[in-house]
Amino acid sequence: MRVGALFSGGKDSTLALIKASRIHDVKCLISIISENQESYMFHAPNITLTKYQAEAMEIPLIQKATKGEKEKELVDLKNAIEEAKRDFEIEGIVIGAIGSNYQYTRVKKICDELNLTLISPLWQMDEIEELKEVIKEEIKAIIVSVSAYPLTKEFLGKEIDESVVEKFVEFKEKFGLNPSGEGGEYETFVIDAPIFKKKILIDEFEIIWKEDSGRLIIRKARLVDKI
Repeated sequence: MRVGALFSGGKDSTLALIKASRIHDVKCLISIISENQESYMFHAPNITLTKYQAEAMEIPLIQKATKGEKEKELVDLKNAIEEAKRDFEIEGIVIGAIGSNYQYTRVKKICDELNLTLISPLWQMDEIEELKEVIKEEIKAIIVSVSAYPLTKEFLGKEIDESVVEKFVEFKEKFGLNPSGEGGEYETFVIDAPIFKKKILIDEFEIIWKEDSGRLIIRKARLVDKI
């Protein structure tokens, strides 16, 4: 099936893309750039840099802006998906939702309206197992935002690896942290994966921290050959 993938640049959308690409023909990526840092629907940190990831994967990218107003942002998403259907003749949409009914049901409604199949490879997956699969698939995802206790500034820039997963398991048991970060507890940015023909090198970044949350903003990055 010819499909488009909703792509935020984080670990979940990348893992979903990799899984879907083994069965389907991924014709394009769709990224929504939200002005609202607290959007219910869309990943915000470093979202404009999906252009580097798309180039690294050699997959066409559709980027659309939205003000990020609740529900109204879905109109912008639908317009982007309609463009993908028109320009790339896609028959389905891939999403990286794990347990968010809010995201799943809204994208499903758009797909139904446009006569597209919704493909959700991670849906209802165990959150810890999903993290382990990210590592198994050799997805190099760094943490670029944290906004939930007990995540601290020290987590910004860390790669999702076995030691981080162990911490998240501990935090889930002690504090009820959602280890997948799907609720915005933390967000990630993928700098390399087997599906990438090149990897992303971060040359400059800035950490912005306010009270108990913060972001790692990538100021300058480039694609480099894999060694």
